[in-house]
Amino acid sequence: MKVILLNGSSHENGATASLLKEIEDTLRSEGIETEVFFIGNDPIRDCIGCRKCSSLGKCVFEDKVNEFVEKARQADGFVFASPVYYAHPSGRLLSFLDRAFYSGASAFFHKPAAAVLSARRAGTVASYDVINKYFGITSMPIVTATYWNQGYGNNKEESIQDTEGHDTMKNIAFNMAWLLRCIDAGKKLGINAPENKKRAMNFIR
Repeated sequence: MKVILLNGSSHENGATASLLKEIEDTLRSEGIETEVFFIGNDPIRDCIGCRKCSSLGKCVFEDKVNEFVEKARQADGFVFASPVYYAHPSGRLLSFLDRAFYSGASAFFHKPAAAVLSARRAGTVASYDVINKYFGITSMPIVTATYWNQGYGNNKEESIQDTEGHDTMKNIAFNMAWLLRCIDAGKKLGINAPENKKRAMNFIR
């Protein structure tokens, strides 16, 4: 079983990365394979609603979005992490997820996912809600912890000092590993995910 951890920050080794590292280490201790995917600092196009993906089978823009979706097809679970900006996730992450979920929804259906937010002080709950919307529209079980999936710190060093936040990250990982095992056990018993009707969502032109 494999979980992809998406780092939606512009800083590859910042506060957001420190939270992902806690999750990654705990997942590995539970025997779960992991891969961290950094979306990078290059400009990320937003979705333009061209709907070319329906005929191409991928987004018309060739960048890290298509690379990620292909990796997602082989993954069993996901963690999407972002710093908090104006009480919302990073704009680059939202552009990335809009295109990934619109062009490659089949790569995500019925796979567990967790949203993780890093902030100096406020905006985490609103940002958490935004990312969870992607899971809700794609039939993805949402992985929670024992508090909101968030950590605090203005930088990596401060984030590491947030022991409660890092304990929350560990609990996310434990719950993710447990849920993945439950799904795997169900499949072995012939219990498969339901066939959902086609999504009615379309981006308005």
